[in-house]
Amino acid sequence: MASVLLVLSIALLAALFMSFTVGANSNSAPVAPAVGANALSVLRAALLVGIVAGLGAILQGGSISETIGKDLVTGVAITPIAAAAALLTAATLITIGNTYGYPIPSAFTVTGAMIGSGIALGGGFAVDEYVVILGFWFAIPIVEAVLAYGLARGLRSDAIPETVGIPVLGGAVGYALANIQLTVIPTASGAQGSVARYLATTSQLLPTVVGGSYTLGMVVVSALCGLVALVGTRGLLRRDETAGINQFLVVLGLIVVFTSGGSQVGLATGPLEAVFETDLQLPSIYLLALGGGGILLGAWIRGPRLVQAVSNEYASLGPRRSIAALIPAFLIAQLAIVLGIPISFNKVMIASIVGSGLAASSSGESGVSPRKVGITLGSWVGSMLGAGLISYGLYHVLTAIPTVG
Repeated sequence: MASVLLVLSIALLAALFMSFTVGANSNSAPVAPAVGANALSVLRAALLVGIVAGLGAILQGGSISETIGKDLVTGVAITPIAAAAALLTAATLITIGNTYGYPIPSAFTVTGAMIGSGIALGGGFAVDEYVVILGFWFAIPIVEAVLAYGLARGLRSDAIPETVGIPVLGGAVGYALANIQLTVIPTASGAQGSVARYLATTSQLLPTVVGGSYTLGMVVVSALCGLVALVGTRGLLRRDETAGINQFLVVLGLIVVFTSGGSQVGLATGPLEAVFETDLQLPSIYLLALGGGGILLGAWIRGPRLVQAVSNEYASLGPRRSIAALIPAFLIAQLAIVLGIPISFNKVMIASIVGSGLAASSSGESGVSPRKVGITLGSWVGSMLGAGLISYGLYHVLTAIPTVG
C-alpha cells in the first residue's frame, strides 16, 4: 500500500510539474502583442494569463486529456508508474530545452513520452490514432500560414478600411465563441456543449438540422453573438481607432490564452486520466483543476519575464499582423479541442506568425528566417522520438526500484 501511495504521489507531483511548465512557457505569446503595444503592463498581463489559462484548462481540457490518457496505446491501461515516467520525461526535457534556448514542443514531447511508457507497459501502437494526429499536425503549418497571410494582406489593404475589416473579424470571433465546447455546458449525450447549442436547445429555437447535429437555431444564436461582437468592436474603433485596436488586441489575446489553457492542460493531466478513474475513482474535473492550478502558478511565477521577452519580438509585427496571427491560432486550437487532438500551442503560434510575416516580406519588410524554421522543425521530430525512448527506459528503471516497482 505504501508503494502504491508513493507512486501516486510521484505521478501527481509530475503532473503538477508538467502543468507548471506548460503554464510558464505556452500561454504568454497571445498577450505579447498587447504588451508590445503598451495596452497592457507586463505584470497585469502575467496575472491575467494565469487566471484565464487556468479557467480554459478546467472548462475545455477534457477531450485532449482523454486522448493522451487512453488513445495513444492499445491493450493496456496507463498505470501510475507509466504516467510518472511519461510526465517526468516530458517536463524535464521541456525545462532543459527552455533553459538552454532550444524549442521543445510540449505536444510532441508528451505524445512521444506517453507512447514510450505505454509500449514499455506492454501496450501496442494505436496506428489509426497516430495517422489522425500526424495528419492534423502536418496540416497546421499550411492552414495557419494561409489563413494568417490572407488576413494580414487584407488588413494591410487600402481597399478595406480598418473600421470595417477589424469589426468583421471581431464578429467572426464572436460567432466562433458561441460554438466552443465547455465542460459546464453538458449535452444529453454527456459530452461538452456550447452556448449556441444550449440556448437553441432550451428555447427550442428552429430545430431544423443544417448539418450533422448543427441546427438552424444554433446558427441564429451564433450569428447574434457575432453581431454583438462586431458592433462592440466597431464602437471601440469609432471612439478612438488606435486605442480601439489595442483594446481589441487585449480581448483577442485573452480569448486565445483561454484556448491555449484548454488545449495544453491535457498534456499534463492526460497521463493520469486512467489513474483518476480506476485507482482514485475521482471525476476528471478534479484532474483538470490540478492542471489548471499548475498552469496558473507557472504563468504567475515565470510569466512576467517571458511576457516581457516575447512582447519585444511581437513589437515588430505591429497590431494588424498580430491580429492576423492570433485569429487563426484561436480557430485551429479550438478545432483541436473539438477533435481531441493534442497540439503544441507554440507551434500553432509560430505557424501563424510565419504566415503574417510573409505578408510583410512580400512588401519588402522583415520576413521569416528559414534557419529558425528549420531548427524548429528539427526540434519537433527529435523531441517526439527522444521523449519516447527516454520514457521507455525510465519506466523500466522505475519498475526496477523495489519500493516503487
